[in-house]
Amino acid sequence: MLPGHLKQPGHILIDPSVLNQKVARRILSRLANVPWSLYSDPEQQVRDIDPGGSYVLYLKHYKGRFMRFCPGTKHYQCCGYRIIHMGENCPLNCSYCILKAYFQDSVLKVWANQDDLFRELEQQFSPGSRLIRAGTGEFTDSLALESITGYSRDLVAFLSEYPGVCLELKSKIVDLTWMDRVSDPRRVLPAWSVNSPEIIRTQEQGTASLENRLRAARACADQGFRVCLHFDPIIHYPGWKQGYAKTVEVISDYLAPEEIAYLSLGSFRFMPQLEKIIFRKHPGASYIFNEFITGLDGKKRLLLPLRLEQFGFITDQLRKFGLDRQIYLCMESSYVWEKILGCTPKDLGGLDNHLLKLSFEL
Repeated sequence: MLPGHLKQPGHILIDPSVLNQKVARRILSRLANVPWSLYSDPEQQVRDIDPGGSYVLYLKHYKGRFMRFCPGTKHYQCCGYRIIHMGENCPLNCSYCILKAYFQDSVLKVWANQDDLFRELEQQFSPGSRLIRAGTGEFTDSLALESITGYSRDLVAFLSEYPGVCLELKSKIVDLTWMDRVSDPRRVLPAWSVNSPEIIRTQEQGTASLENRLRAARACADQGFRVCLHFDPIIHYPGWKQGYAKTVEVISDYLAPEEIAYLSLGSFRFMPQLEKIIFRKHPGASYIFNEFITGLDGKKRLLLPLRLEQFGFITDQLRKFGLDRQIYLCMESSYVWEKILGCTPKDLGGLDNHLLKLSFEL
């Protein structure tokens, strides 16, 4: 039986070259009742396959680079996160999800040529290379498909040979089946996006509740892991102060400050084309009618005074809880950093370097 957040796909498409790869065989075994076919016609459009009211799962032979930098922008402070690219799209249904604008279909794609991924990582993580903070939660949820792919479980086992890599697994669901393959819990950072209970309930369909995410974080901390939390996106809505104060309160019920490696704050921002998608698919998402401007990166973002108010309020709540050095701002200017945190990434030696030190407890 699949977990509650994951519906059964209506059809599985498979590139012939990956049919005998371990990930593909595992998925076919775990979804034995789902029809599948080989995707051998280069003229065929994946989005044209009729999945019978469900979705298409595409096991692809990926030919691009598996390792890449976070797609930040020079105009705002980026964390320097290194992405391990393992697939695209997400089975969850968050109204604000930027992936809906990145990818114009609902096809879930898994890079099934895992051997090629590991070969590339072997070259990137050669002995003596610099310390690296990497993660898989940029173009998909790190764990949403774990119950059928086992991808993260394979990855943490592979990375046990590379102590210079710290892997972040970022999710909105609960799946801890990868934990028994971790040889050193100091080199894996389980991470959860957190939001106010109201936003999780109304805008993050299919995800775990705030309490369940933090119970999972507690279970990880009990096994020697430090966890990461991400307030992203912070939504401006009536009652947001009470909502985000509650979130910090619940965090403090489950975790101690020293069990959190780092915590990010990121305001809701979006590419203009996402606005129409939200209007069409999530008519109850009234937050889209807030006061937005177009930022230097072309994305729309909340007016600066409103962002500062939200950042300032949540930061104050977190500092009362005992967090300070672990807090950082995602994709904001040095001006906003100075206003909210009293420093800039430059003062910290660069945000990438700062988070690297927090990841490796340097």
